[in-house]
Amino acid sequence: MRTANHHFYYFLLILLTVGGTACTSSAEEGSTTSEVSADDGSPKPGEKFMKDGKKTIILETQPWPVGEGTYPAAAGFDAAGSDEKAIRLADSIVKYHGGWEAYNNTRYINWNFFGARTLTWDKHEHRVRIEAPKDNTLYLLDFKDPENLSGRVRRFGEEVTNADSLSFFLEKAHSIWINDSYWLVHQFKLKDSGVTLKYGGEVRVDPQGKRPCHILEMTFKEVGNTPGNKYRLYVDKATFHINTWQFFRSADDAEPAMETPWKGYLPYNGIVLSHDRGGRFQLGPITVLNKLAESTFTEF
Repeated sequence: MRTANHHFYYFLLILLTVGGTACTSSAEEGSTTSEVSADDGSPKPGEKFMKDGKKTIILETQPWPVGEGTYPAAAGFDAAGSDEKAIRLADSIVKYHGGWEAYNNTRYINWNFFGARTLTWDKHEHRVRIEAPKDNTLYLLDFKDPENLSGRVRRFGEEVTNADSLSFFLEKAHSIWINDSYWLVHQFKLKDSGVTLKYGGEVRVDPQGKRPCHILEMTFKEVGNTPGNKYRLYVDKATFHINTWQFFRSADDAEPAMETPWKGYLPYNGIVLSHDRGGRFQLGPITVLNKLAESTFTEF
């Protein structure tokens, strides 16, 4: 089973198998604003504008770097093996996605993964509700202790009560959450345990042919089942949003196994998330919540 630091253990299988329609969200409340765009006439960073009758503002960009240590590294982050410029860039990325404090204070996030399933994540209590209509399965998972998962599962209208079967499906739910949340909040996991960061220089345009970018490379030390993986992030030099990410099965590979854009940036109750990864790789709708019924995580 993968750790929450690193999720592509079964990524390519997911790309081949996900499908179906989005299931009903259990979210109760949330807010969004207009998409950030540099060139299409939509609001620029720092501009006030009206959306759904409410005045809002896109987060302002400021000079990089913001300085090392802006947000705390997890125990086990490879600070010694990471270079200073890469750490500063990671801090800048977090800052311009709303900042570490806002992310740390975020309680509930609800999103849809590729139209295949809807997740409602209690980030503070380490719980998740996963509704997967394609599999006719609903998972209620508590992963406070990843080595002793607990929760409930309903398949085809019947609750799973056999201990071995329940354990199997809770493990599956945990793997789903690891994968799907990593897609959504990768920008807040740059200094996770086992991560090494390297600054890869600058490019005039990212691989999508869009904008000037910094390059940030992530490798992993002794975490998960495939620690040889690597990510390369192309980080916009003006907004410090991720314009493109690439996944390499091996850090030595010359070509990525996967590449997608990051588009559709919106602020959600203080944090900035991307819902559009190109084509059918959609993570929306996304809702960030402050309150949610306890039964969301305990009752089918």
